[in-house]
Amino acid sequence: MKAAVLIRTGAPEQAFELQNLPDPIINQPTQVRIDVTAFGLNFADVVARLGQYQDCPPLPAVIGYEVVGIVESVGSAVKDISVGQRVVAFTRFGGYASQVVTDMAAVVPINDMDTGIAAALCTQYTTAYFAAEYITQLHAGEHVLVQSAAGGVGTALVQLAKRRGCIVYGTAGSDAKCEHLKTLGVDIPINYSQQHFADAIKKIAPDGKIDVIFDAVGGDAVRKGIGVLAAGGRMVCYGAASMSDRSRNPFKTVGKALAFGIYHPAQFMMSSRSLLGVNMLRIADQRPQVLRHCLQEVIRLAKEGVLRPVVDGIYPIADLAEAHNRLENRKTIGKVVIKW
Repeated sequence: MKAAVLIRTGAPEQAFELQNLPDPIINQPTQVRIDVTAFGLNFADVVARLGQYQDCPPLPAVIGYEVVGIVESVGSAVKDISVGQRVVAFTRFGGYASQVVTDMAAVVPINDMDTGIAAALCTQYTTAYFAAEYITQLHAGEHVLVQSAAGGVGTALVQLAKRRGCIVYGTAGSDAKCEHLKTLGVDIPINYSQQHFADAIKKIAPDGKIDVIFDAVGGDAVRKGIGVLAAGGRMVCYGAASMSDRSRNPFKTVGKALAFGIYHPAQFMMSSRSLLGVNMLRIADQRPQVLRHCLQEVIRLAKEGVLRPVVDGIYPIADLAEAHNRLENRKTIGKVVIKW
C-alpha cells in the first residue's frame, strides 16, 4: 500500500514522505480491511506534525483518524458489513494510507454519499454530536458560543445548536469568515481579530452572560470564557489550537498552558457551572459503541438534510503539504479531504 508517512516534525513540506508499505493484515475476527479512496484532515493532525500531540505514535508514523473507501475483506465475526460496500470508517491513526484495517464498530456504510461530506461526518461531526448531544444537552433559547465556528467541528456545532433552537454566537478570524457564519445560521458572528469574544458577550448577551461555550482554542480563551458563563453554564473543551507553535519554544508553551487558569471544584459548585473535556480517542478506546452510535446519527441527520457539512476542498495526495498549511494557518472553511 501507499502511505503518507510522518517522518519528522515541523513544516509539512519536509514532515511527510510518500512510501510503499506492506499491506495491513486482518488479525482479529471483528476487523475490516478497506481500500481507501480518500481520508480527512483534522487539526489534531497538525498538532501531531508539530510534535505536540502526546497520543501520536513514535515517528516514523502514519497518522489520520478517518477514511472513505470500499470494503476489501472482512473478518469471520463481522456483521452488517459486506465486501464491496462503500463505507466511512474511523482509524486509530493509520488513516493517511491507501489501505487500512479497523474494527467493525468503527465502520458505517454510506452508499452513494459525497466523499467530502462523508469524511466531514466522521471525526468532526461525531465529535460535535458527542459534545452537544451526549454531554451537553442544549435547550431552546440558550445562548451558545462556538469558538472557531468556521472549522469542521465548529460548523457542526452551529448546526446542532440551531437544531435545538439556540441563539448562536460564533467566532472567526476575518470579516469574510464571519459573513460565512451567517449563512450557517450564526446569529452573532464575532471577528476575534477585531474584538475579544468575552467583551462582545458582555455587551450583547443577557446580563453579559452565556449558557454554553464550545471551545477548541484553549489557553486564555478558557479562562475568559468561564468568566462569562451564567449560572448553570457549561463549557466544553475539545481542542487547544492556541497551544500549536512551530517554534516549539518551551517558554511559550508553558505560558500558554498557564493561560488556561487554575481551578478548584468549589468554584464550580458555588457558581453552578461546569467545565467538561472531550477526547474522542478515549471514547473510541473505552466506549466504541458510543462512537459508532454518534457516527450513525450524524449520517442519518445528514441524509435527512438536518446537517449540511461544509467541505473546504478535496486535494490530491500530491498537495498534502498545501492542505496542511491551509489548515494550520486557519485559511479553511469546513472539511479538508485528501484523495488517492
